[in-house]
Amino acid sequence: METQAVAVVVGVGAERGLGAVLCRRFAAGGHHVIAMGRTAARLKHVVAGIHDEGGSAEAWVGDATREEDVAALFAHAMAPGAHRAPADLVVFNAGNNQRIDFTALTPEQFENFWRVGCLAGFLVGREVARHIAPLGRGTLIFTGASASLRGRPGFAHFAAAKAGLRMLAQSMAREFGPQGLHVAHVVVDGGIDGQRLRERVPEMLERLGTEGLLQLEPIAEAFWQLYRQHPSAWTHEIDLRPFKESF
Repeated sequence: METQAVAVVVGVGAERGLGAVLCRRFAAGGHHVIAMGRTAARLKHVVAGIHDEGGSAEAWVGDATREEDVAALFAHAMAPGAHRAPADLVVFNAGNNQRIDFTALTPEQFENFWRVGCLAGFLVGREVARHIAPLGRGTLIFTGASASLRGRPGFAHFAAAKAGLRMLAQSMAREFGPQGLHVAHVVVDGGIDGQRLRERVPEMLERLGTEGLLQLEPIAEAFWQLYRQHPSAWTHEIDLRPFKESF
């Protein structure tokens, strides 16, 4: 039996969310997918869906802000199996977003956004640098946002975390790219037409329509194409936005 490649997606939640769709795309590409998230029930649905489509996947319940959880994840992902190679594709997709008035923003809230959006990215990136970079290959992709590039009223906490994650990605790319590790950062510039947006801000869908929002499968395809790039023409950063989005 041919050895199967392994992909790790950190930050998998709703079945119609980016993390879950990334898992499905990577499984369709032939990878065994390890889906990490904090909610077992959601992960179960995502993995079951991949199995129904003939793909290979498993759930890994953990908190990406906890060093021990991330270390355990990569110990598992890098362990040689009978028919599986150590992981060669990792996506850090964990994050949260909420508008909070700056004068009401608490230190606890600010730190929580930083822990999820930036510290967790560091923990994942460090494990990739420790375990995958020495192999002289692999791809690590960080999910960014409009806030990675600019701060807006009510989103200082989110922008601080996402901008920090972007600098982490740049630093890693410059350090580990020459060793054969492809580090990329994807700026998702606009609303994503997924479960979270439809439940929390349905008025955004009504105002912009589906053409004014990013669709999940095309985003996942862009991630897959980053992974497939030849080392002679790597992209470090791309931005994705609907054709109607101003920038």
